Amino acid sequence: MTTATRSHRIRLAPDQRRSQLLDLGVRLLATRSLDELSIDVLAEEAGISRGLLYHYFGGKQGFYEAVVQHAADDLFAQTAPPAGGEPLQRLHTSITAYVDYVQANHAGYRSLVKAAGGGNEALRAIYETTFEAMADRVFAQPDDAIIPDTPATRLLVRAWQSMVEDLVLSWCADPTPLTREELLHVITTSLPALVDTLP
Repeated sequence: MTTATRSHRIRLAPDQRRSQLLDLGVRLLATRSLDELSIDVLAEEAGISRGLLYHYFGGKQGFYEAVVQHAADDLFAQTAPPAGGEPLQRLHTSITAYVDYVQANHAGYRSLVKAAGGGNEALRAIYETTFEAMADRVFAQPDDAIIPDTPATRLLVRAWQSMVEDLVLSWCADPTPLTREELLHVITTSLPALVDTLP
């Protein structure tokens, strides 16, 4: 038996194996749509049987939901702003990480947005929860926030997030109208500018 064969057959604890499969699912999702990410594709890439995948995820829908939740958790972690610093710079750092994430995972991210806008309630719930948690970051440090936390600013931040998502997805598909730095500047400065228009 070769070293490669022995390493391929290393037994993992169930939680470790499931986490490994989710990591693989997220990596595959970076270059394909959710519809293209099938149980068969993951089983082939992981070198395991379809039956084992059904054991861990219960079926295609459970697999999709688990991968999307894992990807959402990954997005949230990667876009965390620094704990200290000037508020606008913290926002810029977070937005930079968001642009980098969408650019690196463009096909998968676009399909997740499409799925969340469709009829799949479970995927929509994951999307909405993550979207809301990211909005909360704008108000996370009330003594040093970019904008005050009011119902009106909450409404505006929600609209700004939708604009940012659409802008970044469109830019990833065709980055010629703006440089990356111009894009980041527009996104970062547009939020306080929008808030200034509130009565």
